[in-house]
Amino acid sequence: MSEFRVEVDSMGEVNVPIQAIYGAQTQRAVENFPISGLKMKRSVISALGIVKKCAAQSNGMLGLIDPAIQKLIVAAADEVIDGKHDDQFPIDIFQTGSGTSSNMNANEVIAARANALAKEQNLDLKIHPNDHVNFGQSSNDVFPTALRIAVYDCLQKQLIPALTHLQQTLLKKGTEFKDVVKTGKTHLMDAMPVTFEQVFGGYARQILLGTQRIQSSLERLRELPQGGTAVGTGINTHAKFGSLFAQKVQEQTGHPFKEAENHFEAQATVDAPCEVSGQLKTLACSLMKIANDFRWMNSGPNSGVSEIKLAPLQPGSSIMPAKVNPVIEESLCMVCAQVIGCDSTVTIAAQSGNFELNVMFPVVAHNLLMASELLANSITNFADRSVNLVQVNKENIEQQLTRNPILVTALNPLIGYDLAAKIAKRAYAENRPLKEVALEMCDLSEEELDKALDPMKMTRGGFVE
Repeated sequence: MSEFRVEVDSMGEVNVPIQAIYGAQTQRAVENFPISGLKMKRSVISALGIVKKCAAQSNGMLGLIDPAIQKLIVAAADEVIDGKHDDQFPIDIFQTGSGTSSNMNANEVIAARANALAKEQNLDLKIHPNDHVNFGQSSNDVFPTALRIAVYDCLQKQLIPALTHLQQTLLKKGTEFKDVVKTGKTHLMDAMPVTFEQVFGGYARQILLGTQRIQSSLERLRELPQGGTAVGTGINTHAKFGSLFAQKVQEQTGHPFKEAENHFEAQATVDAPCEVSGQLKTLACSLMKIANDFRWMNSGPNSGVSEIKLAPLQPGSSIMPAKVNPVIEESLCMVCAQVIGCDSTVTIAAQSGNFELNVMFPVVAHNLLMASELLANSITNFADRSVNLVQVNKENIEQQLTRNPILVTALNPLIGYDLAAKIAKRAYAENRPLKEVALEMCDLSEEELDKALDPMKMTRGGFVE
């Protein structure tokens, strides 16, 4: 028996694998794009199913397709949404820039399944991938709509909850060590003291602001291009289709999607997705800063900063016994680097809107979802396997504080900058506690020095009294 069957499209005959549900246009794309082996993400396939389901429902309500055909398309689209046919979406992400190949892939799979369901129900109906499943649509509005649905859902269900979890974990850990004062650092050099609560509170604020930036960008991302069809004019679709479709997507997903206010903007650009990408890049910068701070604070144990102790999760070396490394932080930093790279790709893609259509939709979808998923997973991992388990090295912190010459800053209002500088330099040169040297070089009593050089009081700002 042949391993192929013959399918026909507008360009002629094509050999399609016998077991494939998809048809000729999908097979042409498989053959045309043997590029990376990277396929559409599950979330994009599901979003394409949502588009086809909601389009069929909308067209049915508008009386534009037969109710029986609508029902079959909806049932088949539900199978795609649920992931039952993911193996039938074999096209590389580096394909036609409008996503036409993937749109037709969805049309062919859903049409084939709808026809199979019609046969099972003894219905004399023939569902066509273009005439029925793609009715009132174009790849030019289908794919950017699926892109927005998939990314919006990922951000709301995966990334934002992960960020909230990390922020709360940082605040909780800061509260746990609120009474521990450590040496602050600027330029990687000793500076005035800070509490762990202040440090971790700063991290938590970074995460909160990153969350708010992403949430703000969702307002633009929720505008759906569907209804613009080929160039934004809405040719070959009902005037009410776009708004009705957005309502159906909102019911399907639970997200507040709406019709694009301007279909020409929505299809000719990926400005809204690019904005989201920029916020993910900013978040990646925040996370890399936090992760590297953890690496520095954990460095040692004997010749580094050694202010905190990260959980020992795995052996750190194949040759050095007992070595343990900050592996979670290193993993997070690599994710951040990848996310910044994803943003560079999206940025270039966003410039590729020529006249009425952007021609890099698939690579935008892939990179935005990759960035969102990587961040969500790594943030949760960082919160649970690092932040939640971190301990402070109190003994080492206290030793560093007592010999921190920069504490002399608190004496400036009492003895002047010049004398304070001499005391600090001598304490550092002789490797002696600051208070001990200050007793020898100024007129302040031991009681006055104890009061002025109290590290905890210094963390509260103002003048130490």
